[in-house]
Amino acid sequence: KFTKQIAFNVIPHIDVFMEDGFTKEEWKMMVETKKILDPKIKLTATCVRVPVFVGHSEAVNIEFERPITAEEARETLREAPGVLVVDKREDGGYVTPVECVGDFATFVSRIREDGTIENGLNLWVVSDNLRKGAALNTVQIAEALINRGLLKKAA
Repeated sequence: KFTKQIAFNVIPHIDVFMEDGFTKEEWKMMVETKKILDPKIKLTATCVRVPVFVGHSEAVNIEFERPITAEEARETLREAPGVLVVDKREDGGYVTPVECVGDFATFVSRIREDGTIENGLNLWVVSDNLRKGAALNTVQIAEALINRGLLKKAA
């Protein structure tokens, strides 16, 4: 049962709230990412319930060790196993959760440089969570970037 209307709406929390204001789902996402990548990595998450039947979506902001262009990121991600880049700078030039249903691929779209942080990029990532979990999506993308020395190490 939802405390707010779910149809034609989004709910900015999943699971119970914890003392620090994060939800249990957000906490799990942050803890699992640190376990897999690096305990010192800095990250935050806001989990949002969106009324779709299938699919996980992530708006990802990454700070890299060195400068990287959006085009370099596209080329790198195109080589990553299980990742499909669909990134056209036009209306509909991205993948939504509905379009990835039944597919094992992780789709990356909206790849662009982030001028608010040094060496930053923004990505839109979607996948069929019944085929491939959200954590695995992030890990595979991060592994591809780490293997190429592009992901900024935690201090």
